[in-house]
Amino acid sequence: MKIGFIGLGLMGQWMARNILASGHELTINDINQNTAKELISMGAEWADTPSELAAKSTLIFTSLPNPEIVTEVALGKNGILTGIKHGSSYFDLSTTDPDTIKEISHKASEKNVFVFDAPVSGGTIGAKEGTLCIMVGGDEQEYTKYKNILELMGNQTVYCGTVGSGAICKLVNNLIAMTLKVVLSEALSIGVKGGVPIMKLYETTSMSTGDTHILRTFPKGLFSGNFNPGFKLSLGAKDLGLAINLADSLGVPTKIADIVQEKFSEAMEKGWKDESTHSVAKLQEELSGILLRK
Repeated sequence: MKIGFIGLGLMGQWMARNILASGHELTINDINQNTAKELISMGAEWADTPSELAAKSTLIFTSLPNPEIVTEVALGKNGILTGIKHGSSYFDLSTTDPDTIKEISHKASEKNVFVFDAPVSGGTIGAKEGTLCIMVGGDEQEYTKYKNILELMGNQTVYCGTVGSGAICKLVNNLIAMTLKVVLSEALSIGVKGGVPIMKLYETTSMSTGDTHILRTFPKGLFSGNFNPGFKLSLGAKDLGLAINLADSLGVPTKIADIVQEKFSEAMEKGWKDESTHSVAKLQEELSGILLRK
């Protein structure tokens, strides 16, 4: 199948690689052509614009940082919709908001193009290993046609409903995840300050009702002082903002989420935006006068 992939960042480069390794014809594009060198050496074809890429592809994926860039790549000058062929399908793997993807879908429908929001969860490790969770919103019958391609990138694909449903699921998930990182660092700092080694706290909590998937990422991340970005703090802050904006539009109060957003904003001001989201815990370490380390 002729597949196009736009956005070769920390996540996109691995997802694109997994598609290419499966034997499909892959055309790629990114704002920085240097990110494409290795994929080109593996057999991928470069396109100078999203429009050129779309004209060469039956199925298109994008993995981009924020809704503004998704909109520009899809609808802008030389964007996907200026070159896409009638009857093609376009999956946006980015974390965006439902209104953005609905706008793109509406305009794409004029060309009989199917648009899906398909945000992913699992970080760079999941992207590399093809074990991402992919949350899909859009036409169910068309989604079924391409489920096998999605499964090259993620072994957990979930059909969530109509266009926008995947984005909502992802924002709910990331709001929970970012909140846990703040709450866990606060709770664990109590234990460490009280004299219990961090790994004993981890051992007991991970075997008890306090266990979470986020907690289980701490030993190789926070506890090891490893803040290399599997998922950047700046992206976590962006997703928090999208979740809170969605809640506001629905009339849902977010008192706890507002506090979490303040913590992420404070961490951004510390200059940690390009570190992993684990770095938000450093705020609590500074306030408590301890380190959450092995």
